Amino acid sequence: MDAAAFKAWLSGISVLTVSQREQAWLVLASSPIAVAPGVEAPSPSVADGTAASEPPDAGGVAALGQRRVASLGCPHCANHEVVRWGQASGLPRYRCKTCLRTFNALTKTPLAHLRMKDKWAEQAKAMIDGVSTAKAALRCGVHYTTAFRWRHRFLASLADHKPKAMTGIVEGDETFILESFKGKRSGTPRKSRKRGGKSAKRGLSAEQIPVIVARDREGVTTDAVLERLNRASIAAALGSVVTPANQFCCDGGTAIVAFARRAGIPAHILPVPGKPNPTAPDFHLNNVNA
Repeated sequence: MDAAAFKAWLSGISVLTVSQREQAWLVLASSPIAVAPGVEAPSPSVADGTAASEPPDAGGVAALGQRRVASLGCPHCANHEVVRWGQASGLPRYRCKTCLRTFNALTKTPLAHLRMKDKWAEQAKAMIDGVSTAKAALRCGVHYTTAFRWRHRFLASLADHKPKAMTGIVEGDETFILESFKGKRSGTPRKSRKRGGKSAKRGLSAEQIPVIVARDREGVTTDAVLERLNRASIAAALGSVVTPANQFCCDGGTAIVAFARRAGIPAHILPVPGKPNPTAPDFHLNNVNA
């Protein structure tokens, strides 16, 4: 391909959909590099998509990890000049040309050093289904303590991947979860109760843990446990994600409205379902066409 054709090909990348980009990436990763006779082939680089000698399995941990390395580079120094450096524990290893350290795609993540990667998908399905840790262990064929460790590592990994920004209309609301001391055998401030128990006090109290959830119309979602249900806590959780460029929809709660007004974010108080608000006809819950 000559320089002009290559430049035209590159200019078309910006209009590709996510699915088309992924297909193109897979083709590039699995295609051999043609070199002229007598010219040494360049060393495979993760950054240019030729790191793996075999086509990546789109559903495997190795393929997902390779994408992470290509995006973030070396986990030790963040440099993107990395090359393949063998394989271990079922995952390809890489070596950074800058700091000369080796790593794999899970290095410095909550999933590092976990084994039986072939059973992680079943563990994730069990968590999505909401089954208990004991039932998840039976489904995966592992010990209870292994399923328990996996569960908390998976949750920690998700917590590290919160969105940095949201687009368009954003809906936000707070919910409350009854405080739990499950797993703590001593030093609890109250007597133990059975799963699904009730609070000792009516209404909101210190036993209710506030959680804020926000989501835009593209499905990008963020959440955070609040120290207290007030403007400052909500600002700490959403201040860098929801900005004045968004249209913020909420239920009119004092703290969440105060956050939007102080941040200069256009706020719209949504009516109770079934009671449309004629003053804001374009804003409705889950109205993807708005």
